[in-house]
Order: sequence, then structure tokens, then C-alpha cells
Amino acid sequence: MEFVYGLGFLLLFSASAACGLALRRYLNEGHFSKENMEAVRLVTGLLVSFAALILSLHLSTSKAAFDAANRDRATYAVQLSNLDECLRNFSPQMEPARLRLRQYTAAVIASTWPEEAKPDIETGLDTMQMALSGEDASLTKLMNGIGLAIDSYIPADAAMLNVIARCRTEYTAVLNGRWSVIEDTYAPSGKLFTVVISFWLALVFLSFGLQVQPRMLSMTVLAIGVVCVSTAMFVVIDLHFPYGGVFGISSTPMRDALADMRRV
Repeated sequence: MEFVYGLGFLLLFSASAACGLALRRYLNEGHFSKENMEAVRLVTGLLVSFAALILSLHLSTSKAAFDAANRDRATYAVQLSNLDECLRNFSPQMEPARLRLRQYTAAVIASTWPEEAKPDIETGLDTMQMALSGEDASLTKLMNGIGLAIDSYIPADAAMLNVIARCRTEYTAVLNGRWSVIEDTYAPSGKLFTVVISFWLALVFLSFGLQVQPRMLSMTVLAIGVVCVSTAMFVVIDLHFPYGGVFGISSTPMRDALADMRRV
């Protein structure tokens, strides 16, 4: 999807520049007087300044949201691993809960990164039907089952009482981390910003097309500008898809957590 947007930006800005070049051919030399061209450059400079300000703000906001999602996912993987480590300290009675936790982690990996190889753990869930964002009822059921197993455990002595208290704390951290990851997928997409900046940049390239002479060097520089700005807009859009695209969040932390759960 983001590649389609990137191609759309490239075509839009190229068409705007081409329209400017075509329009220049139909204007008589009186329109290109020194006074007129100074006025055009003044307005163009104003548009460039505003466009650069909004583009930098939009890129900064998108990057901050992406970094937060990446950080929350890595933290969540650590929290899952810590919960499994705590459950490992129990008697074999908690092995079913650990199995659910491994199944949950494997299902999250398979549903979040569907294009990658699935973990070789039977989850009994149809991960292909799970949405890439938001809460999934089957995953919630697995997680709730783990919590019920912890709450229903009756400690035999004071030492196990402390262990189960720590596991409840770890389980609460997992729940909080899970909702942080879910909420990250609902980050504002900034569609209005994208529309506005695209419109302004199109006007900027239209103005550039009106100003440049139809010479090889000028045309080359204009084409370079179109490609560079289109690439910047592509990066902004790609950051809106944290679990896909070129800059997608890696599944490595979750896979490392699952590998740690499976060790003897």
C-alpha cells in the first residue's frame, strides 16, 4: 500500500512540474519580466517555507509514533518472557498456563507478521483471519486463561505465596504492555496533513516548472527534486504502517521471547 502512495506522489509532483513547463510555452515573454519573476519567486519561497515546516513536523510526528510502537513491542516481548520465567518457578501445575503463553506468543507472531515463517507451535487458532491491528477475541481468551490459572493457584507455603504475588505483578505488566501495543496501532495517521502538504508541494513544483528554462541541466535538477521530495513523502507514509513496509517493526524480540519460553 505504501508503495502505491509513493508512486502516487511521484506521479503527482511530476505532473505538476510538467504542467508548469507546458504552461510556460503558452505564455508570452511579457509574463517573464523581472518584476513578475521576482513576485513568483517570492510566493514560491513562501510556499516552500510552509511546506518544509509542515513536512518536517509531519515526519517528526510519524517517526516519534513509530519509535514508540517499536519500543512498546520490545518491552512487551520482555514482559512475556518475564511472566514465563515466573511461571517456571511453580510446580508442574502451571505447565498448562505456560503452554497457553507459548501458544499466545506464537499466534501473535504469526498474525502480526503473516509474511514471515510461522513458529512451529500448534496454537489451534486461525491466525490468517486475525486483524493486524486492534484486539483479537481468541488471543484475549488465551491471555485471560493464563490469568485465571495464576489466580486459582493455592500456594502451599509462604515462599510460594511470594512467588505467586510476583507472577500476578508480571501478569499485570503483560496486560498493560499488551494494551500499549494495541493502542499503538491506532496512532493518528495524519491524513489531513498528508493531503495539505501534497497539495502545497504540487503547487511548488508547478511554480518551478514555470520558472525553469527548458534546458537539460534545469530539467535534471527539477527531476531530482521531484524524486527526493516524493521519497520523503513515501517515508512519512511508510512510518504509518509499523508492521509492514520498508521500516516495519521487526519480529525478532517476540521470537527471542518465544525461544526463551521453550528452553528446558
